[in-house]
Amino acid sequence: MEEKDKKEYEDVISSYYSGETVAALVTFKIDTKGSDRVAQKIASFPNVEDVFLVTGDTDIIAKARFPNYAALKKFIVDDVAEIEGVKETRTFMVVTTFKERGEVKLETEEEPKK
Repeated sequence: MEEKDKKEYEDVISSYYSGETVAALVTFKIDTKGSDRVAQKIASFPNVEDVFLVTGDTDIIAKARFPNYAALKKFIVDDVAEIEGVKETRTFMVVTTFKERGEVKLETEEEPKK
């Protein structure tokens, strides 16, 4: 992504999520020799709720909540960048939560009864 496009994207995301709490899923590709150490470091951040060591295309998945988009960005750009052994991250911001920890969060609209 070009620098101009990146800034434009950041501006849109920042304005959309400016004052709202942000939930995110973050995947980590790591140097697997230090997987437990990296997972424990990720788990030590107060905004991180869950950390899973997984198999597949990624090594660790974390779920976190932040008071706003700026705090999420700081976590990824500053905090995660300092963790030795992290090779790559991907961040997925939650748009709508339908079910969490076994609890339905959002009722879907039912079809009108005939």
